[in-house]
Amino acid sequence: MMTTRRSLLTPVAAMPVLLLGAPVASAQPFRLPLTPECSGRGERTIANAEGPYFRPNAPLKQDLAAEAEGGARILLGGFVLDESCRPVPNALIEIWHADDRGRYDQRGYRLRGHQFSDARGLWWFSTIIPAAYWSRTRHYHFKVQRPNDRILTTQLYFPGERRNAQDREFDPRLQMRVTTAEGQPLGRFDFVI
Repeated sequence: MMTTRRSLLTPVAAMPVLLLGAPVASAQPFRLPLTPECSGRGERTIANAEGPYFRPNAPLKQDLAAEAEGGARILLGGFVLDESCRPVPNALIEIWHADDRGRYDQRGYRLRGHQFSDARGLWWFSTIIPAAYWSRTRHYHFKVQRPNDRILTTQLYFPGERRNAQDREFDPRLQMRVTTAEGQPLGRFDFVI
């Protein structure tokens, strides 16, 4: 299949629509519930190990999939919320992860990037599903920070992965809700900071 600008931008343009539950093209409305982390009782998203592969100064970008050499595409997204489930605009969200062979780019910024949540607290990245490697299950690394506040460093995991139980870093509270909309895998997680 030939990659075109349209094939890359179509899922990217659809992300806010998929997350917010509006109809996509002629499809039925697509809705995802809030993740359990946002109960309105002051329960923040838990921290998880940074790991050895963090590199500072990742570029501002949401489309990481365009630079991936292989791997199944996925849209990751959700909201950044406060302890009362109110949107946190302008929060920094930084991501980095392994490629489809379990390797991290240590020379450049492939599969690394950052963005800021919008006025609704919405964030999203178009990327790939990483491979499991060594003793690690599939996962994404994140740093999330509201303006002028402390940084949450954590990881997000796929539900139902065989290697979850073997990974010492895995925590079930950090599992994304994974579904498919119009043939596009979608991983949803709302950070509560």
